[in-house]
Amino acid sequence: MTMREDYVRKMEAKLEQWNAEIDTLVVKAALAEAELKTEYSEQIEALRNKQIEARVKLEALRDASDEAWKDMRAGIEMAWDSVSEAVNSALSRFK
Repeated sequence: MTMREDYVRKMEAKLEQWNAEIDTLVVKAALAEAELKTEYSEQIEALRNKQIEARVKLEALRDASDEAWKDMRAGIEMAWDSVSEAVNSALSRFK
């Protein structure tokens, strides 16, 4: 397995983890009081959008040439950090 393949697999696993964490928020939103449902829904929508952006970047990385993927990695890691921070923030906020 190449370094890129290993990196892509780790990122795919992280996306799946975020899916599970966002699904937890969806359940909490369903059980929340009416006034919190809107806040949950907005937060969940923002997280899904960030997750979509991260997935698009991952697909671009997967399709990139061997040289280009090394250059793209820094941008992808910034996107990943943004999604990770948003998910963690939402999870801690809605405990």
